[in-house]
Amino acid sequence: MEKWTSADKIEILKGIEVFREAKSETLDTLADCFSVRQYKKNEHIFKDKDECSSLYLVKSGLVSLYKMSSQGEKKVIFILGKGKMINEVVLQGLPSSISCDAFEPSEILCWNKDKFLHIMSQDFNLTKGVLRSLSLKTRRLYRQLKNTSNSVRADKRIAAKLWKLSGDYGVACEKGICIDMDLSITYLADMLGSQRETVSRQIKILKEHGLVGIEDKKFIVYDREKLASYFKEP
Repeated sequence: MEKWTSADKIEILKGIEVFREAKSETLDTLADCFSVRQYKKNEHIFKDKDECSSLYLVKSGLVSLYKMSSQGEKKVIFILGKGKMINEVVLQGLPSSISCDAFEPSEILCWNKDKFLHIMSQDFNLTKGVLRSLSLKTRRLYRQLKNTSNSVRADKRIAAKLWKLSGDYGVACEKGICIDMDLSITYLADMLGSQRETVSRQIKILKEHGLVGIEDKKFIVYDREKLASYFKEP
């Protein structure tokens, strides 16, 4: 782990949305009591039904939250990047209801959940930040429920997912927006709860429409507005 001064730690926290409105003394306290853990790609941070005593936040890298079906199929719920809180629900004091692993090598900030709750009780702005983080996840879940409905064509579901990922993790490139993550068709299928073969066929359709491409194992969205129009059209 890097050797950070208290000032370094506070600057790290200031750059994270959930702490942006917290009082300066709150940041001082939070900076004094977090630890940093490093995870390799595919390494578990916690598993479904684990008794989890820590609150986690992504400092760098990407992590995935997922559930396993009764048939043993993986369904990815979220991929979370830098600055995102991972498991706010741990503050409820119940076992974890989801699994989390590192989508790529990641550094995670960790707080004891009881200590964090106490700090929240002293600063309502911090509490609002945590509530906003939870609310954002809830809204994303609502959209996912809509987009994973059987009434929505598979190609449109995939188009909507790639559009969202290009907004969250996209970087400008010569041909459009490159989704800057190691996203395989298999993992995309896990995110959609679909079979790999189905997703592969639908990706081919999107390619034929000139909406997306794959280069150097990266998805490229050629025009986000056209992709949005595609999955929104009746």
